[in-house]
Amino acid sequence: MNEVERIKKAYNKRKIQQKEKLYSYFNKGNLYMVQSRERIILDLLREFNFSKLSDKKILDIGCGNGGELRNFIKYGAKPNHLYGIELLEDRIEIAKDISPNINFRCGNALNLPYQDESFDIVTQFTVFTSILKNGIKKDIAKEMLRVLKKEGIILWEDFSYNNPRNPDVKGIKKKEIIDLFPNCKFTFKRVTLAPPIVRFIAPRSWLLCYLFEKLSFLRTHYLVIIRKENVLNENNTGNRGR
Repeated sequence: MNEVERIKKAYNKRKIQQKEKLYSYFNKGNLYMVQSRERIILDLLREFNFSKLSDKKILDIGCGNGGELRNFIKYGAKPNHLYGIELLEDRIEIAKDISPNINFRCGNALNLPYQDESFDIVTQFTVFTSILKNGIKKDIAKEMLRVLKKEGIILWEDFSYNNPRNPDVKGIKKKEIIDLFPNCKFTFKRVTLAPPIVRFIAPRSWLLCYLFEKLSFLRTHYLVIIRKENVLNENNTGNRGR
């Protein structure tokens, strides 16, 4: 079985097991994680001068049913400037049905069907941890950089620890992220209180979630802004691995 077929099988198994319920907004644990992450994303977009999104082209790698792109509409992006590519056909069909004004495409991110330097923002949310082959991760990262504009940003969010209950995913550490995107600058944020803790505490107390989240060793994900180094050298800004 090749890697693409393995990923499709893994997500189909998740669907059969009805794990989508974990990611419902009516699940208080998931709602807390989503809103906590959203605040940090908005802070980072503001910090890097992307608070005005109406003229920005945005691509989401592994866009699923389009939820992350619809968030950008809330932030001010125009639907016709949004693009999503997704490996799973059933997810893309749902995305197109919900948001026909967004540019969705079913395809493989190994060969993105877009021209060089097409996008102001390229995003990925928990996609790379579903890929177990290092060569494929490197090739997708290379494609993300290819389609990113010179002064654009990659917005990365993924978890850094292995899940012993799920052999279909593999956590990605800080060094691996840096290695995937050579000649780039990085701003790292440690985010997301460990999901098992959130799911247990959130239905009882959001205040406790907030207090536990202050402990960095309990945060399981990296939220990263990645920028091309040549632009930063010209502007003399940014810090590697900050």
